[in-house]
Amino acid sequence: MLLNVSKGTTVYLTPVLMLTSLFLILFAYLAPAVMLHSHVSLLTVTPYSALAQPGQAVDGPSMLEGMLGSCSKPNNVAGLTCTSSSFTPVLNTSVFTSNTPTAILAAPPAVAAAFLAISLALSIIFFFMLTAISFRHLMGKRGNLCEKPMFQEVSAWIGISSFVLGLGSFLVVRMYFGKAAADFNLSIQGQGTSGPQLIASTSNGFTMVWIGYAFFAIPVVVSLAKLHVLATKK
Repeated sequence: MLLNVSKGTTVYLTPVLMLTSLFLILFAYLAPAVMLHSHVSLLTVTPYSALAQPGQAVDGPSMLEGMLGSCSKPNNVAGLTCTSSSFTPVLNTSVFTSNTPTAILAAPPAVAAAFLAISLALSIIFFFMLTAISFRHLMGKRGNLCEKPMFQEVSAWIGISSFVLGLGSFLVVRMYFGKAAADFNLSIQGQGTSGPQLIASTSNGFTMVWIGYAFFAIPVVVSLAKLHVLATKK
């Protein structure tokens, strides 16, 4: 029974976890400029009032920012206007008043978005190679290629490279947006009662990323374990 559980985990669960991870990370990367406009972002700027009761909605301008652009609206009932997606997006901050420190909310350096795009491309390749290795027994003669140690070694290297590159890049982006949000809020507080009633914070996109890479770690560990087994057989 334990053997069947082990085989089921390796053959079926690992590709499913990798696919789930890929979708979570991809959605967080593309949102909100490309997709999930009002649901997922890495940084949000929303109306805030210290006098509001808990749970009470405060009307005002808001913006959702991600790696490739932003979406904003002048008030709670208006529709979102999103910028075009780009590695160097120009954020739409026209919904805010002139005394809002929007320059602090500039998008991360383009190199971060480029590294994440490379990581995602490698992750997609790793997913297909991992799936081919897991289901090689159903592929007939074509599955013989997946049996070769070189194929499995290349797959493992691609997986660990995409994992480290992607997670490292997102950690840098998290620190960037965290500092931007803190500096924005300090600037607003420094203006006192005459300042705009806004607050910035990191958002749910990072939660999706951390969950995605937690899932990603399992296929990577499985691939490395297979390499270790192959090495001991030599």
